[in-house]
Amino acid sequence: MTKKIAVFASGNGTNCENIIQYFRNNGGAEVALVVSSSKSAFVLQRAERYGVPSAVITKQQFENEQALVLQTVAECEYIVLAGFLLRIPDYLIERFPNRIINIHPSLLPKFGGKGMWGHHVHEAVKEAKEAETGITIHYVSSEIDKGGHIAQFRVAIDENDSVEDIEKKVHDLEKEHFPRVLGKLFSESDMTEYERYCREQAVIQEEEFDEERCFPEMPEGQFVRGH
Repeated sequence: MTKKIAVFASGNGTNCENIIQYFRNNGGAEVALVVSSSKSAFVLQRAERYGVPSAVITKQQFENEQALVLQTVAECEYIVLAGFLLRIPDYLIERFPNRIINIHPSLLPKFGGKGMWGHHVHEAVKEAKEAETGITIHYVSSEIDKGGHIAQFRVAIDENDSVEDIEKKVHDLEKEHFPRVLGKLFSESDMTEYERYCREQAVIQEEEFDEERCFPEMPEGQFVRGH
């Protein structure tokens, strides 16, 4: 069965467009709705280009109009955050338990938490003289960047890399891996057991789990234990 997902994005929307394209080419899910917190966000133009319905929900509406927000996403089974800058309210997390997925531009738990988004993350990575960085795909919880991890992908950093170089390396990881991880997650044939396991436990505990069987063709990525 094709899963309907809503993509939340606040800015340019490159990850959103990659996700739309991936599922149109591969099936298994469809982006049924794009939600932005700003009416001027370019992601809305990308959604219109692909014929995907869109909605603008402001910070004030997320905070004060719960019924409106829930009605807007009522027909969706998952929410994917692709560069969404607002904090997800608890009522939405409760409505979509372990069904809201975020991508963070670092190897969490490093460089996560309040204020750690976009270039702020890459600047912090550069300042800390890290030898590597990467992306973390994780479930959303009530604590910022503390939800159970689904997968991480890493890339080496050269000491001569600028903040812009680091940002490009991370964007390349996002483009290559984010849609494919979502595809595996939404695939009933590949992920039924894992999806049920995460719903029940929210994070990956210490029990053995057969990663290869669940992600048989996922290169370089790895499941990581929940924090």
